[in-house]
Amino acid sequence: MSNDPIALDRALASFDALWSPRVVTHVNDYDVRVAKVEGEHVWHAHDDTDEFFLVLDGELFISLRERAGERTVRLPRGAVFTVPRGTEHRPYAPHGAAILMFEPTGTPSVGDRHEEIPDHVDATTGHALGPLGPGDGD
Repeated sequence: MSNDPIALDRALASFDALWSPRVVTHVNDYDVRVAKVEGEHVWHAHDDTDEFFLVLDGELFISLRERAGERTVRLPRGAVFTVPRGTEHRPYAPHGAAILMFEPTGTPSVGDRHEEIPDHVDATTGHALGPLGPGDGD
């Protein structure tokens, strides 16, 4: 992991895989991950941690199953939202989005409880960010 600044647009341009987060840096025992997303993820829950989302580009929707019933939040570019621990949720982006997530290192992208994982979803704890090329951090 580099101790140099990382340009998020260059980090996102370094891979094409959808629903396959890349770890761009660490903060204490947390990963800062970026991902390209399009279509639907799976319904899942993280039993022991909240999940933070920041939309860098596009628009993300997150459906939530809460005590009061099911609802969906809309996150336009620049919006943040935290899914509380234990809450079943399903992110989706009909037209694609780029997101940043902040969660404990080792947190699986499909949570602790989830539906069947379709082929287009990468069940990962985050992949290392590959080389960005000359001038990585600018």
